Formats: sequence, C-alpha cells, structure tokens
Amino acid sequence: MPLVLNSSSISGLAAVGGLSSPQTGSVLQVVQGFSSASFSTNSGSATDITGLTATITPTSSSSKILILSALQVSYDPNNSTYGRFIIVRNGSTVYQGDAISSAIRVSMGANLDGGLGSNNIFTAASNYLDSPATTSALTYKWQVYTYDSRTIYVNRTASVTDAGASVASTSSIILMEIAG
Repeated sequence: MPLVLNSSSISGLAAVGGLSSPQTGSVLQVVQGFSSASFSTNSGSATDITGLTATITPTSSSSKILILSALQVSYDPNNSTYGRFIIVRNGSTVYQGDAISSAIRVSMGANLDGGLGSNNIFTAASNYLDSPATTSALTYKWQVYTYDSRTIYVNRTASVTDAGASVASTSSIILMEIAG
C-alpha cells in the first residue's frame, strides 16, 4: 500500500513501517544538565559535584540511557593529586572499573600533575550506555573524591586571584534515551 497524504489524513503508514514503535537504536529523548558553579573538594569521601545532575524518565523498560559527560577539572598546582570520579544513578554507582585485587573502583580517574601550574584546566570526558530496565525517573549525577586530601576544582582553575589568568568554565552531562 502506498503512503497517501492529503489535506485531512495520512494513510498507508503501516505498509512502510508505521509510526507505532521506534526503531531499535533511535533517540527517543535528550536531557541536558550543566553547571558552571565553582566547586572544590579535598574530601576522601565521594562528594556530589554541585549542580552536575540530570533526570530522565524512560518511555520503555527496554530503553538504554546514553550518558555523555564533559567535566572541567583543575587542582592545586603545588601538589599532584588523583581525582576519583563516579557516576551515580538514583544513589547507586554505575559504570565503574572491575574489582581487581585492592584496586579502587571508579567511573573515571584523573592523575593531576602538580608541575603544570595554577592556571590549567582540562576536560575529563566520559561516555557510558546504561541499561536501567525501568520506566521510573532516573537521576544521574557526578561525584568526586581525592586520593590524598589535596584539593580538586571543577569549573575553575586553582588560581582565582589573578583575573587575567584564572579560568571559569562549565561542565555538562547529557542523557539520551535510546530505544531498545
């Protein structure tokens, strides 16, 4: 049956695949969260990165959620440190490394070398395809903690006293529902 369009109706859609269900892999919705809030921590415990969160409600329990993130990170230039970043969904960590011996499990790690100076900022990017198997609201957020109680900064450089040299930036998290 051919597709027929006229001023009052459309017919023949079933014959060309219809519109009743999306194709597997189709993007069904996109949600973005971003934060330009200056954030810092020297905690050895996981701490929410201020404002870096997004919520999505899947339309089907077979959908997957593609998480695309870019975090703007800096550190105390006088000391090297290791930032441990974690993606959390509704309070539970997702996307983390395997348990290998005594290795610490994180979503993303960043070795921050103290020799680079106080005005450096870099992008820590991460992508993950989650399979939550639910149609309930899902809130994803980033958390960070340090290895050695040295300060990690998000959305700014360590140096904020020299307006000409310091940098302020924005981090983002994008959630895409993908038809399963």
